[in-house]
Amino acid sequence: MAKSIEKVAFSAPSQPKLTRVAAYGRVSRDGDAMHHSLSQQVSFYSQMIQSHPGWVFCGVFADEAKTGTKENREQFQLLLEECRAGNIDMVITKSVSRFARNTVTLLETVRELKALGIDVFFEEQNIHTMSADGELMLTILASYAQEESRSASENQKWRIRKNFEEGKPWSGLILGYRIVDGVYTIVPEEAEIVRRIFQMYLDGQGVEGIANTLNREGVPSRLGNGFGSTGISKMLRNYTYTGNLLLQKVFRENHITKRTQVNNGELPKFHATETHEAIISMETFEAVQAEIERRSHKYYTGKTPKTDSPFSRLIVCEKCGKNYRRKTTATGIIWICSTYNSKGKAACASKAIPEIILENITADIDFDTVSRITAADNNMLTIHYKDGLTETAKKR
Repeated sequence: MAKSIEKVAFSAPSQPKLTRVAAYGRVSRDGDAMHHSLSQQVSFYSQMIQSHPGWVFCGVFADEAKTGTKENREQFQLLLEECRAGNIDMVITKSVSRFARNTVTLLETVRELKALGIDVFFEEQNIHTMSADGELMLTILASYAQEESRSASENQKWRIRKNFEEGKPWSGLILGYRIVDGVYTIVPEEAEIVRRIFQMYLDGQGVEGIANTLNREGVPSRLGNGFGSTGISKMLRNYTYTGNLLLQKVFRENHITKRTQVNNGELPKFHATETHEAIISMETFEAVQAEIERRSHKYYTGKTPKTDSPFSRLIVCEKCGKNYRRKTTATGIIWICSTYNSKGKAACASKAIPEIILENITADIDFDTVSRITAADNNMLTIHYKDGLTETAKKR
Protein backbone atom coordinates (compact mmCIF):
# COMPACT_ATOMS: atom_id res chain seq x y z
CA MET A 1 0.00 0.00 0.00
CA ALA A 2 1.44 3.34 -1.07
CA LYS A 3 2.00 5.90 1.63
CA SER A 4 1.46 9.60 1.03
CA ILE A 5 3.73 12.17 2.58
CA GLU A 6 2.28 15.56 3.37
CA LYS A 7 4.64 18.54 3.48
CA VAL A 8 3.97 20.78 6.45
CA ALA A 9 5.13 24.39 6.20
CA PHE A 10 6.25 26.01 9.42
CA SER A 11 6.08 29.80 9.67
CA ALA A 12 9.33 31.53 10.54
CA PRO A 13 9.48 32.67 14.15
CA SER A 14 8.61 36.36 14.42
CA GLN A 15 11.51 38.60 15.25
CA PRO A 16 11.03 41.02 18.14
CA LYS A 17 10.72 44.62 17.00
CA LEU A 18 13.83 46.64 17.71
CA THR A 19 13.39 49.85 19.69
CA ARG A 20 14.84 52.93 18.05
CA VAL A 21 16.49 54.94 20.83
CA ALA A 22 18.01 58.44 20.92
CA ALA A 23 19.50 60.41 23.81
CA TYR A 24 19.42 64.09 24.74
CA GLY A 25 22.15 65.94 26.66
CA ARG A 26 22.67 69.57 27.63
CA VAL A 27 25.03 71.85 29.54
CA SER A 28 23.90 75.36 30.42
CA ARG A 29 27.23 77.12 30.93
CA ASP A 30 30.32 77.60 28.78
CA GLY A 31 33.86 76.61 29.68
CA ASP A 32 36.26 73.70 29.41
CA ALA A 33 34.68 71.75 32.28
CA MET A 34 31.26 71.97 30.68
CA HIS A 35 32.64 71.02 27.26
CA HIS A 36 34.06 67.92 28.94
CA SER A 37 30.76 67.24 30.70
CA LEU A 38 28.83 67.38 27.43
CA SER A 39 31.29 65.10 25.61
CA GLN A 40 31.00 62.65 28.51
CA GLN A 41 27.20 62.63 28.17
CA VAL A 42 27.45 61.98 24.42
CA SER A 43 30.00 59.18 24.89
CA PHE A 44 28.07 57.55 27.75
CA TYR A 45 24.72 57.43 25.96
CA SER A 46 26.24 56.35 22.64
CA GLN A 47 27.85 53.35 24.35
CA MET A 48 24.79 52.62 26.52
CA ILE A 49 22.34 52.48 23.60
CA GLN A 50 24.60 50.58 21.21
CA SER A 51 25.41 47.90 23.79
CA HIS A 52 21.76 47.29 24.77
CA PRO A 53 20.19 44.24 23.04
CA GLY A 54 17.01 45.12 21.20
CA TRP A 55 17.87 48.81 20.82
CA VAL A 56 18.85 50.63 17.64
CA PHE A 57 21.09 53.66 18.11
CA CYS A 58 19.46 56.79 16.59
CA GLY A 59 21.98 59.37 17.77
CA VAL A 60 22.71 61.70 20.67
CA PHE A 61 21.28 65.21 20.45
CA ALA A 62 23.28 67.64 22.59
CA ASP A 63 22.90 71.39 23.20
CA GLU A 64 25.85 73.36 24.50
CA ALA A 65 25.56 76.51 26.67
CA LYS A 66 21.76 76.54 26.40
CA THR A 67 19.42 77.02 29.34
CA GLY A 68 16.72 74.49 30.07
CA THR A 69 14.07 77.22 30.13
CA LYS A 70 14.31 77.92 26.40
CA GLU A 71 12.30 76.09 23.76
CA ASN A 72 14.51 77.11 20.83
CA ARG A 73 17.44 74.81 21.61
CA GLU A 74 18.62 73.69 18.17
CA GLN A 75 19.42 70.06 18.96
CA PHE A 76 16.33 69.73 21.16
CA GLN A 77 14.15 70.92 18.28
CA LEU A 78 15.96 68.57 15.88
CA LEU A 79 15.24 65.67 18.24
CA LEU A 80 11.54 66.60 18.27
CA GLU A 81 11.50 66.73 14.46
CA GLU A 82 12.92 63.20 14.31
CA CYS A 83 10.28 62.02 16.80
CA ARG A 84 7.46 63.63 14.81
CA ALA A 85 8.80 62.00 11.65
CA GLY A 86 8.38 58.58 13.28
CA ASN A 87 12.09 57.81 13.42
CA ILE A 88 12.43 57.35 17.21
CA ASP A 89 10.61 55.12 19.72
CA MET A 90 12.31 56.19 22.96
CA VAL A 91 14.35 59.13 24.24
CA ILE A 92 16.82 58.82 27.11
CA THR A 93 18.03 61.83 29.09
CA LYS A 94 19.98 62.26 32.31
CA SER A 95 17.39 64.17 34.36
CA VAL A 96 14.29 66.34 34.31
CA SER A 97 16.36 69.54 34.62
CA ARG A 98 18.54 68.54 31.64
CA PHE A 99 15.44 68.05 29.49
CA ALA A 100 13.64 71.29 30.51
CA ARG A 101 13.40 73.45 33.62
CA ASN A 102 10.20 75.08 32.50
CA THR A 103 7.29 72.97 33.76
CA VAL A 104 5.01 74.00 30.89
CA THR A 105 7.65 73.19 28.25
CA LEU A 106 8.42 69.84 29.88
CA LEU A 107 4.84 68.65 30.18
CA GLU A 108 3.80 69.88 26.73
CA THR A 109 6.76 68.08 25.14
CA VAL A 110 6.29 64.87 27.10
CA ARG A 111 2.56 64.78 26.31
CA GLU A 112 3.19 65.36 22.62
CA LEU A 113 5.74 62.52 22.52
CA LYS A 114 3.43 60.29 24.55
CA ALA A 115 0.64 60.88 22.01
CA LEU A 116 3.10 59.77 19.33
CA GLY A 117 3.81 56.59 21.30
CA ILE A 118 7.32 57.72 22.27
CA ASP A 119 8.62 57.03 25.75
CA VAL A 120 11.01 59.42 27.53
CA PHE A 121 13.22 57.87 30.19
CA PHE A 122 14.75 60.15 32.84
CA GLU A 123 17.69 58.16 34.13
CA GLU A 124 18.40 60.05 37.35
CA GLN A 125 14.77 59.92 38.54
CA ASN A 126 14.13 56.44 36.99
CA ILE A 127 10.90 57.66 35.36
CA HIS A 128 9.35 56.33 32.16
CA THR A 129 6.76 58.79 30.83
CA MET A 130 4.68 55.95 29.34
CA SER A 131 4.18 54.46 32.81
CA ALA A 132 0.95 55.09 34.73
CA ASP A 133 2.44 57.40 37.35
CA GLY A 134 5.03 59.00 35.04
CA GLU A 135 3.23 62.30 34.42
CA LEU A 136 2.38 62.89 38.10
CA MET A 137 6.02 62.42 39.08
CA LEU A 138 7.15 64.67 36.23
CA THR A 139 4.81 67.48 37.28
CA ILE A 140 6.22 67.44 40.81
CA LEU A 141 9.87 67.19 39.69
CA ALA A 142 9.54 69.81 36.94
CA SER A 143 8.00 72.29 39.37
CA TYR A 144 10.94 71.66 41.68
CA ALA A 145 13.41 72.15 38.81
CA GLN A 146 11.73 75.41 37.77
CA GLU A 147 11.82 76.73 41.32
CA GLU A 148 15.50 75.76 41.50
CA SER A 149 16.09 77.77 38.31
CA ARG A 150 14.23 80.77 39.79
CA SER A 151 16.22 80.55 43.01
CA ALA A 152 19.53 80.37 41.12
CA SER A 153 18.46 83.39 39.05
CA GLU A 154 17.59 85.40 42.17
CA ASN A 155 20.93 84.53 43.77
CA GLN A 156 22.76 85.64 40.65
CA LYS A 157 20.79 88.91 40.58
CA TRP A 158 21.65 89.53 44.21
CA ARG A 159 25.38 89.04 43.52
CA ILE A 160 25.22 91.35 40.49
CA ARG A 161 23.39 94.12 42.38
CA LYS A 162 25.82 93.82 45.28
CA ASN A 163 28.68 94.34 42.80
CA PHE A 164 26.82 97.31 41.33
CA GLU A 165 26.41 98.86 44.78
CA GLU A 166 30.16 98.45 45.33
CA GLY A 167 30.93 100.04 41.94
CA LYS A 168 32.38 96.91 40.37
CA PRO A 169 32.35 96.72 36.53
CA TRP A 170 30.04 94.34 34.70
CA SER A 171 31.39 93.89 31.15
CA GLY A 172 34.98 92.90 30.39
CA LEU A 173 34.68 93.37 26.62
CA ILE A 174 35.18 97.14 26.42
CA LEU A 175 37.98 98.33 24.12
CA GLY A 176 40.73 100.02 26.14
CA TYR A 177 40.27 98.15 29.42
CA ARG A 178 40.68 94.76 31.03
CA ILE A 179 39.22 93.81 34.40
CA VAL A 180 42.03 93.12 36.87
CA ASP A 181 41.05 92.25 40.47
CA GLY A 182 37.57 93.64 39.87
CA VAL A 183 38.77 96.99 38.52
CA TYR A 184 39.04 98.34 34.96
CA THR A 185 42.73 98.63 34.06
CA ILE A 186 43.86 100.54 30.97
CA VAL A 187 45.41 98.74 27.99
CA PRO A 188 47.62 101.58 26.64
CA GLU A 189 47.61 100.67 22.92
CA GLU A 190 43.82 100.20 22.93
CA ALA A 191 43.30 103.40 24.89
CA GLU A 192 45.03 105.33 22.09
CA ILE A 193 42.55 103.87 19.59
CA VAL A 194 39.67 105.00 21.80
CA ARG A 195 41.06 108.55 22.08
CA ARG A 196 41.57 108.65 18.32
CA ILE A 197 37.95 107.62 17.68
CA PHE A 198 36.61 110.38 19.93
CA GLN A 199 38.86 112.96 18.25
CA MET A 200 37.94 111.78 14.74
CA TYR A 201 34.29 112.32 15.58
CA LEU A 202 34.94 115.81 16.96
CA ASP A 203 36.93 116.57 13.79
CA GLY A 204 33.77 116.02 11.77
CA GLN A 205 33.92 112.36 10.68
CA GLY A 206 30.82 110.19 10.85
CA VAL A 207 30.66 106.79 12.55
CA GLU A 208 30.72 104.91 9.23
CA GLY A 209 33.70 106.92 8.04
CA ILE A 210 35.57 106.26 11.29
CA ALA A 211 34.87 102.50 11.07
CA ASN A 212 35.96 102.39 7.43
CA THR A 213 39.19 104.26 8.15
CA LEU A 214 40.13 101.97 11.04
CA ASN A 215 39.31 98.83 9.07
CA ARG A 216 41.26 100.06 6.04
CA GLU A 217 44.30 100.65 8.27
CA GLY A 218 43.94 97.23 9.89
CA VAL A 219 43.42 98.67 13.38
CA PRO A 220 42.34 95.79 15.69
CA SER A 221 38.98 95.90 17.47
CA ARG A 222 38.42 94.39 20.92
CA LEU A 223 37.52 90.96 19.52
CA GLY A 224 39.46 91.25 16.26
CA ASN A 225 36.33 91.32 14.06
CA GLY A 226 36.80 94.81 12.67
CA PHE A 227 34.82 97.96 13.44
CA GLY A 228 31.23 98.76 12.48
CA SER A 229 29.16 101.92 12.68
CA THR A 230 26.99 100.52 15.50
CA GLY A 231 30.05 99.65 17.60
CA ILE A 232 31.57 103.09 17.06
CA SER A 233 28.27 104.74 18.09
CA LYS A 234 28.18 102.71 21.32
CA MET A 235 31.80 103.62 22.10
CA LEU A 236 31.11 107.33 21.66
CA ARG A 237 28.24 107.08 24.16
CA ASN A 238 30.06 104.88 26.66
CA TYR A 239 30.27 106.76 29.96
CA THR A 240 32.76 104.20 31.32
CA TYR A 241 35.59 105.90 29.38
CA THR A 242 35.34 108.89 31.76
CA GLY A 243 36.50 106.78 34.74
CA ASN A 244 32.96 106.51 36.14
CA LEU A 245 30.33 103.80 35.98
CA LEU A 246 26.59 103.86 35.37
CA LEU A 247 25.39 100.37 36.26
CA GLN A 248 22.22 98.34 35.73
CA LYS A 249 21.25 100.13 32.54
CA VAL A 250 19.61 96.87 31.39
CA PHE A 251 18.08 93.89 33.18
CA ARG A 252 16.69 90.41 32.50
CA GLU A 253 12.89 90.18 32.23
CA ASN A 254 12.65 86.94 34.24
CA HIS A 255 14.32 83.56 34.67
CA ILE A 256 12.05 81.92 32.09
CA THR A 257 12.36 84.19 29.02
CA LYS A 258 15.73 85.75 30.02
CA ARG A 259 15.00 88.63 27.62
CA THR A 260 17.17 91.71 28.16
CA GLN A 261 15.27 94.98 28.65
CA VAL A 262 16.41 98.59 28.93
CA ASN A 263 16.06 99.86 32.50
CA ASN A 264 13.67 102.79 32.27
CA GLY A 265 13.20 103.09 36.00
CA GLU A 266 11.89 99.60 36.75
CA LEU A 267 15.03 98.97 38.84
CA PRO A 268 17.50 101.34 40.53
CA LYS A 269 20.55 102.46 38.57
CA PHE A 270 23.92 102.82 40.29
CA HIS A 271 26.27 105.74 39.61
CA ALA A 272 29.81 105.09 40.83
CA THR A 273 32.38 107.87 40.39
CA GLU A 274 36.16 107.65 39.99
CA THR A 275 36.15 103.86 40.02
CA HIS A 276 39.02 103.55 37.52
CA GLU A 277 41.46 105.56 35.41
CA ALA A 278 39.78 107.59 32.68
CA ILE A 279 40.69 107.28 29.00
CA ILE A 280 38.50 110.22 27.93
CA SER A 281 38.17 113.42 29.91
CA MET A 282 34.69 114.47 31.00
CA GLU A 283 35.02 117.62 28.87
CA THR A 284 35.77 115.57 25.73
CA PHE A 285 32.97 113.12 26.50
CA GLU A 286 30.43 115.91 26.96
CA ALA A 287 31.63 117.62 23.78
CA VAL A 288 31.03 114.38 21.85
CA GLN A 289 27.55 113.98 23.35
CA ALA A 290 26.73 117.55 22.34
CA GLU A 291 28.00 116.89 18.80
CA ILE A 292 25.89 113.71 18.57
CA GLU A 293 22.84 115.73 19.61
CA ARG A 294 23.67 118.53 17.16
CA ARG A 295 24.02 116.15 14.22
CA SER A 296 20.80 114.30 15.10
CA HIS A 297 18.87 117.59 14.98
CA LYS A 298 20.61 118.74 11.82
CA TYR A 299 19.59 115.71 9.78
CA TYR A 300 16.31 114.93 11.53
CA THR A 301 13.30 116.28 9.64
CA GLY A 302 10.57 114.93 11.90
CA LYS A 303 8.94 111.55 12.23
CA THR A 304 7.22 110.31 9.10
CA PRO A 305 5.38 107.04 8.61
CA LYS A 306 7.77 104.38 7.40
CA THR A 307 6.68 103.24 3.93
CA ASP A 308 8.44 101.06 1.40
CA SER A 309 9.79 102.94 -1.59
CA PRO A 310 9.10 101.34 -5.00
CA PHE A 311 12.91 101.08 -5.31
CA SER A 312 13.31 99.05 -2.09
CA ARG A 313 15.09 95.73 -2.70
CA LEU A 314 14.93 96.47 -6.44
CA ILE A 315 18.27 98.13 -7.26
CA VAL A 316 21.27 95.78 -7.40
CA CYS A 317 24.93 96.82 -7.58
CA GLU A 318 26.57 95.25 -10.63
CA LYS A 319 30.02 95.42 -8.99
CA CYS A 320 29.36 93.52 -5.74
CA GLY A 321 25.84 92.14 -6.12
CA LYS A 322 24.44 93.84 -3.01
CA ASN A 323 21.20 95.84 -2.91
CA TYR A 324 21.15 99.62 -2.89
CA ARG A 325 19.61 101.31 0.14
CA ARG A 326 17.93 104.67 0.67
CA LYS A 327 19.93 107.26 2.58
CA THR A 328 19.19 110.83 3.65
CA THR A 329 22.16 113.20 3.31
CA ALA A 330 22.69 116.94 3.69
CA THR A 331 22.23 117.37 -0.07
CA GLY A 332 19.12 115.21 -0.36
CA ILE A 333 17.98 111.60 -0.61
CA ILE A 334 20.24 109.17 -2.45
CA TRP A 335 20.35 105.42 -3.15
CA ILE A 336 23.69 103.85 -2.31
CA CYS A 337 25.22 100.37 -2.50
CA SER A 338 25.03 98.77 0.95
CA THR A 339 28.63 97.53 0.66
CA TYR A 340 29.93 101.01 -0.18
CA ASN A 341 27.81 102.48 2.60
CA SER A 342 29.08 100.13 5.30
CA LYS A 343 32.66 99.41 4.16
CA GLY A 344 33.65 102.31 1.92
CA LYS A 345 35.02 102.77 -1.58
CA ALA A 346 37.81 100.24 -1.07
CA ALA A 347 35.21 97.46 -0.77
CA CYS A 348 32.99 98.64 -3.65
CA ALA A 349 33.68 101.68 -5.83
CA SER A 350 30.04 102.06 -6.92
CA LYS A 351 28.22 105.34 -7.48
CA ALA A 352 25.36 106.79 -5.45
CA ILE A 353 22.13 107.65 -7.32
CA PRO A 354 20.06 110.71 -6.33
CA GLU A 355 16.45 109.65 -5.82
CA ILE A 356 15.24 112.44 -8.11
CA ILE A 357 17.24 110.87 -10.97
CA LEU A 358 15.64 107.48 -10.32
CA GLU A 359 12.18 109.03 -10.25
CA ASN A 360 12.76 110.81 -13.55
CA ILE A 361 14.10 107.69 -15.28
CA THR A 362 11.25 105.47 -14.06
CA ALA A 363 8.43 108.02 -14.32
CA ASP A 364 6.57 106.05 -17.03
CA ILE A 365 7.37 102.57 -15.71
CA ASP A 366 4.91 100.16 -14.09
CA PHE A 367 6.94 98.71 -11.20
CA ASP A 368 4.82 95.56 -11.16
CA THR A 369 6.46 94.63 -14.48
CA VAL A 370 10.04 95.16 -13.22
CA SER A 371 12.09 92.33 -11.69
CA ARG A 372 15.22 94.37 -10.86
CA ILE A 373 17.35 97.39 -11.76
CA THR A 374 21.11 96.91 -12.03
CA ALA A 375 23.44 99.85 -11.39
CA ALA A 376 26.63 99.57 -13.46
CA ASP A 377 30.00 101.21 -12.88
CA ASN A 378 29.71 103.26 -16.09
CA ASN A 379 26.82 105.36 -14.73
CA MET A 380 24.28 103.17 -16.52
CA LEU A 381 21.07 101.73 -15.11
CA THR A 382 19.58 98.62 -16.69
CA ILE A 383 15.90 97.95 -16.05
CA HIS A 384 15.08 94.24 -16.22
CA TYR A 385 11.44 93.44 -16.93
CA LYS A 386 9.70 90.25 -15.85
CA ASP A 387 9.03 89.34 -19.50
CA GLY A 388 12.78 89.19 -20.18
CA LEU A 389 13.13 92.58 -21.91
CA THR A 390 15.68 95.15 -20.70
CA GLU A 391 16.03 98.91 -21.01
CA THR A 392 19.15 101.00 -20.38
CA ALA A 393 19.37 104.60 -19.15
CA LYS A 394 22.08 107.01 -17.96
CA LYS A 395 22.25 107.81 -14.25
CA ARG A 396 23.56 111.31 -14.77
